[in-house]
Amino acid sequence: MTQGAGQGPDVWSGAGEAEAVYSPTVPDLPVVEGAGRLFVVGDVHGYLDELRDALRDAGLTDSADRWAAGNTRLWFLGDFTDRGPDGIGVIDLVMRLSAEAAAAGGYCKALLGNHELLLLGASRFGDTPVESAAGTASFQAAWILNGGQRTDMERLRDHHIQWMSRLDSMALADGHLLLHSDTTAYLDYGSTIDDVNDAIWQALQRNDVEETWDLFRKFTKRFAFKDDESGPAAVRELLDTYGGKRVVHGHSPIPYLTGENGTDGDGGDGAGGDGSPRVEGPHVYADSLAIAMDGGVTMAGRLLVARLPLAV
Repeated sequence: MTQGAGQGPDVWSGAGEAEAVYSPTVPDLPVVEGAGRLFVVGDVHGYLDELRDALRDAGLTDSADRWAAGNTRLWFLGDFTDRGPDGIGVIDLVMRLSAEAAAAGGYCKALLGNHELLLLGASRFGDTPVESAAGTASFQAAWILNGGQRTDMERLRDHHIQWMSRLDSMALADGHLLLHSDTTAYLDYGSTIDDVNDAIWQALQRNDVEETWDLFRKFTKRFAFKDDESGPAAVRELLDTYGGKRVVHGHSPIPYLTGENGTDGDGGDGAGGDGSPRVEGPHVYADSLAIAMDGGVTMAGRLLVARLPLAV
């Protein structure tokens, strides 16, 4: 399908390369001895049925959507709501799988995405004005502009809000630095992973509209790793600061990173014959230092679930 309203890159009131191949020149990433397999999930954006299918296809859940992967480790990279039909259903599924995975000796964890910040802001602050580069705006206006779903807000409960507000913002797993956004804005919040997670957690606990808006604004930025010259340097700055051999992120749809956004209907520019973007899997780029996981499910791409490290 062609990109519709609210399906392009995130906006706030102010702000192509060939198919990539895993590079064996990057040193093997360390794996914790005895740990289970490691999987990551890209942006879901309310597409609950697609998530269920993808998890089953990866062997992580059974036909009843119950955890079926033993001591496997699973990370969601954020953006559970908005644009798709059932963001709250997605959050409920992830919360349940977290408990089931822990009971089986594995884990299912999630990172904070900019759409979690957006939903938290809309629920807490509504139409309270905030200052932006384009003039006065509000979380409510930004949430609607970015695909906020009325049914999600109606079903949002305190335990959903508490769960989102306590999510980590970054993590390190088997030498992979896991983030939601392809931005260097994380550097503004500390020089260690723990410092960043604590600073952002503390900011959300203060419940200040301007501070929350600043978080949303910063983590809506994207494409820091895309440029052939400056992109690898931006990735290396994050890796040198927080550790790891490769960054894995969501946020920016792969079709926008590759230029294969399916804007025509004849399969041009790498699009499918129906005009939808062709996404075969994760996109490795920035001198093979970055892996993009947002398959563009909101624009008829794919909801990606991938095992790390990627096979050669």
